[in-house]
Amino acid sequence: MRSHSAKQQEEATIDMTPMLDIVFIMLIFFIVTASFLKEAGIEVNRPDGTSANPQERANIMIAVTGDDEIWMEKRRIDVRAVRANVERLKAENPEGTIVIQADEESSTGLVSEIMDALNAGGYTDHVLSLEGN
Repeated sequence: MRSHSAKQQEEATIDMTPMLDIVFIMLIFFIVTASFLKEAGIEVNRPDGTSANPQERANIMIAVTGDDEIWMEKRRIDVRAVRANVERLKAENPEGTIVIQADEESSTGLVSEIMDALNAGGYTDHVLSLEGN
């Protein structure tokens, strides 16, 4: 009789291994997909645009702050270094579109200099982000 009771107790246990496997697979999936998101690295107050065309998510981001600082890949760069940085990033990802996120307080001249540097390098696939937060 005693062996019958032990056998029933053995059958009543729940095996947690398959559930843990699923949880680990989901964790790996979310970690891998989260690594593809690319952020500019700073908060930019963008002006509202009325004639904006929606673009696919870009891979090369250039942010211009209200204090006229230029940021790429979470580091501050000079306007003369924009073209060299974009050339390096374009070599890594030739299909990437260049997006310039300009703060509404930034000077138009600086944004124009960035666009001129991109045009001089032959990169005409850049857009200026004018959508609101």
